[in-house]
Amino acid sequence: MAHGLEPVARNVRYRFGELDLVMRDGAELVFVEVRWRAGRAFGGAAASVTPAKQRRLRHAAQRFLLLACGASRWPACRFDVVALGPDGAQWLRGAFEDGGR
Repeated sequence: MAHGLEPVARNVRYRFGELDLVMRDGAELVFVEVRWRAGRAFGGAAASVTPAKQRRLRHAAQRFLLLACGASRWPACRFDVVALGPDGAQWLRGAFEDGGR
């Protein structure tokens, strides 16, 4: 898999949000948001991950972790963004903070 990550789940849907990809990077879980924009208007694909979108992703990640791990200790996590656009693909590792739990 790209960047040495192992797939865990994809297209995990909850009523309040969706996780595009859940990957494992060693002991760390990585929630990957994939964004595509045909143009650079409004900042392009990476800029489309707004603070509101980040909140929905955090909420979905917390639900995923609760269902996968229960109340036990959760693994270290990070949020990456794969931005696809007219200039190709850009992988943004640790694109935003997890905001705590």
